[in-house]
Amino acid sequence: MLVTAICVLTACAGSAPPATVPQVADAVAAGSAVAPGRPAWIAVSVATLWRSPTSARPVDRPALARPARIRDWLSAMTLDQQLDLNGRADTQALLGERVLVLRVRDHWAKVAVPDQPSPMNRRGYPGWVPVRQLTERRPATPRHVATVTARTAWLRTDDAAARRVVEISFGTTLPYLATGGSLVRVRTPLGAVRRVRASAVVVHEPGTPALPRTGRSLVRAAKTFTGLPYLWAGVSGFGVDCSGLTWLDYHVHGMVIPRDAAPQAAHGRAVLFAHLRRGDLMFYASNGMVHHVTMYAGRHQMVQAPHTGASVETVPVTLAGYAGARHYL
Repeated sequence: MLVTAICVLTACAGSAPPATVPQVADAVAAGSAVAPGRPAWIAVSVATLWRSPTSARPVDRPALARPARIRDWLSAMTLDQQLDLNGRADTQALLGERVLVLRVRDHWAKVAVPDQPSPMNRRGYPGWVPVRQLTERRPATPRHVATVTARTAWLRTDDAAARRVVEISFGTTLPYLATGGSLVRVRTPLGAVRRVRASAVVVHEPGTPALPRTGRSLVRAAKTFTGLPYLWAGVSGFGVDCSGLTWLDYHVHGMVIPRDAAPQAAHGRAVLFAHLRRGDLMFYASNGMVHHVTMYAGRHQMVQAPHTGASVETVPVTLAGYAGARHYL
């Protein structure tokens, strides 16, 4: 495995700048020939998957844009509007992630995300996204890829100025081109060459994990999200829900697990509470239905994204509502 760097610190926090000429150029071809039965690729930093084309509200317009203005969206929502995402949105997909197009209606596409297993659709987690946030451009198979392992990182122009273009998330994987000094050159789904800080990514072979498959590494990565606000349907370094945190963490460690908490509780291998190991997933239920997942961090601690209005935290393990644990390593 070729490793450039591993960074566990937040990169480039703050609101994104107004759209620049390179941002617009990157987006112009998105969605031009998306069709049912064919694959497509996410062409924005984070695409939110909605229950239907009518689920999005006026406050959600920044999330529907091209490029997606995720920080503007999050900062504009009130707490009540964040709570109201439940039943409207279900998950998200990251820049460059492959999806299967199921239907196209007006300017929307219903897609399935194969890397996010779900009992709702055998082809992957289903939901609706604006067609403009997709591209049908099939990427070339690279010898190496670069995966973001900082909470977020900036794609920059491919010139001496290296100006910020768009902020992308932990877990985003793009074709790797070269390394020069402190910057790595990558290619976006629309073919643009961009640069990203070498300290924010790991360069590795496709099909291999960006981070080592160990419980210690899983917990270390989960803790880098400490203080990140809970976001219903969130699965990025801009905001996560409880199972979005565990899915994203395992994803960067090269393991495919179900997207939602209840299916996560039905897979893997059952483990007794007394035998918990770092990285194991712990589940909580009400009336026999699993509704929450946390990650065991060792020493009777767990990492969790608790609920809307709270942030990712490491807290003592609680047994109230505990419904078992699963080992995936």
